[in-house]
Amino acid sequence: MHPDDSPEQQPAEKRPARRTIDPASAERRIGRHRALEPPRRRMLASTPGRIVVATGVTCCLGLIGFVGAEQPDQRHEPVRQLMTDRAADAAVDRATRDYERPAAPHTAPVTPIPVATPSPVPTKKVAKKPVRPKHPRPVAGLDQRQMDNAKVIVDVGRAMKMPRRAFVVAIATAMQESDLYNLASDVLPESFDYPHQGSGSDHDSVGLFQQRPSSGWGTVAQIMNPAYAARAFFSALNEVPRWADMSVTQAAQAVQVSAFPDAYAQHEDRATTVVAALV
Repeated sequence: MHPDDSPEQQPAEKRPARRTIDPASAERRIGRHRALEPPRRRMLASTPGRIVVATGVTCCLGLIGFVGAEQPDQRHEPVRQLMTDRAADAAVDRATRDYERPAAPHTAPVTPIPVATPSPVPTKKVAKKPVRPKHPRPVAGLDQRQMDNAKVIVDVGRAMKMPRRAFVVAIATAMQESDLYNLASDVLPESFDYPHQGSGSDHDSVGLFQQRPSSGWGTVAQIMNPAYAARAFFSALNEVPRWADMSVTQAAQAVQVSAFPDAYAQHEDRATTVVAALV
């Protein structure tokens, strides 16, 4: 205290101020019974604060729009350039990391190249030989049994590689000897034990060519077989020297040694017709 101050102006003795503690407040501040303080009001929570912020944002957006409207190219050009550069850098980086680099996209339209279709190779048609029926149609006034026997004679001659003229000689000979029937013999009762188409009585002559077992042509059973009889005739004809240069009568007589050598000539035309139908 200054000496000139009056006793009234002298400050009172400083004493610690005592705060009155409200029991309820003390209970709110101590321990787990402390109550939550009331929330403070924010400036934006009030209506005047919201108006101030909204006004400021509107002004800023208007200014940005005004500046952007004046220079549209200057605003977008840097962005475009930046995006282009980034895309190029990303493509280069991806290509350097990838060992299996995909091919670059090709935007140009690709025109397909026409592929020449190979022309089909013409297949050569092989003419099939006509299959002759088992029972050929009779010709030259023959019946079916006679025609079947003539076919057996021609088939055997073809198997033996005999020429066509040999077929005519053999058919003409069988026409004269047996009329192209497989005949048994009345002299040989045994001959009737085998398939036959009639009988004759000229000694022991049997079969299509009236060959005699006693002359060495074979057994009765063999000669009564038309295929065997034809084979025996062609074998004997092959042994005649230059038989192909002979007439039908001469060639047949050289094999048969008939008592009527000129009789074979009358059958040459019919025999030729039969062979033409079978070959």
